Amino acid sequence: MCQFCVQHGDGRSWYLEASSYAYDLERDLRRRRYMVDFVQEFAGNRESALTNLARLERLPAPLRDLGRAVASSRMKKLHYGQPVPMEECDEIFGIATSIVRLPCPCRYWAGTHDEGYCLAITTKPIDTVLDEAFRDYDVGPDTSKFQYLTRAEAMELLRRSEEEGLMHSVWTFLTPFIGAICNCSLEAGCMAMRITVEHATPIMFKGHNVATCDAEACVGCAECVERCPFGALAVGPRTRKATVDPKACYGCGVCRSACERHALSLTPRQGAPIASLVTTGVGGLRPRTPDRAREAAAR
Repeated sequence: MCQFCVQHGDGRSWYLEASSYAYDLERDLRRRRYMVDFVQEFAGNRESALTNLARLERLPAPLRDLGRAVASSRMKKLHYGQPVPMEECDEIFGIATSIVRLPCPCRYWAGTHDEGYCLAITTKPIDTVLDEAFRDYDVGPDTSKFQYLTRAEAMELLRRSEEEGLMHSVWTFLTPFIGAICNCSLEAGCMAMRITVEHATPIMFKGHNVATCDAEACVGCAECVERCPFGALAVGPRTRKATVDPKACYGCGVCRSACERHALSLTPRQGAPIASLVTTGVGGLRPRTPDRAREAAAR
């Protein structure tokens, strides 16, 4: 169970609590200002974060660890996330019924392809907030008329995202209030993954589940290896079966969409003590390439 489930979910999944979405941004001026500034100041904050992380990594280990802990604690109060599998995203769309496609700030400033992968999720329309936040964005979906999605359309977008190896995650904008579902990967320019995984400075929890593989069903095709956004899967050189590194797995469930044999499933993380919810980074995460799955299968 993650910290937010205890603090904000009464012991249940915090992002499935209706109260996490039930607020009026037209009246909550502080939270509205934070969301607008988050988008408008993203470029400067991105560069500042990367510069500070580089400085942090040059410090002695005790100071480095302290700096990471302080940064993570601060972000838990402001903007923190967690990977969520498809079936729970569907539950979220049943709570936050206002779903809007957005340009992705990470992709925008990383210069990567964007087709409107990110979603604003609220209980009430927030057109004026979005208009103000994205007024200077000139790529991605048309921001002059934000596209509202139905629950079914949003789920179809998530399915297409999974086919590209993008994981789904929910994000707070002044915790515990949630405002977005992002569909992203390290290659796409996701700052959260870069900071959390590459720089071992958590700004998101691991998901509540961990992937497991049914060895009898697995044929060792390695499609899941290519699909996993966190590099948590490999095909054993002797067994020729997919194996999951529980320490690296974030429980997003994206690997399941690549397996025609349905050999992969999610199980509660609490049943796998080694797969701690505490994020420490996985260090050796490699960017995916078109040949990575074939290379893994050949080893």
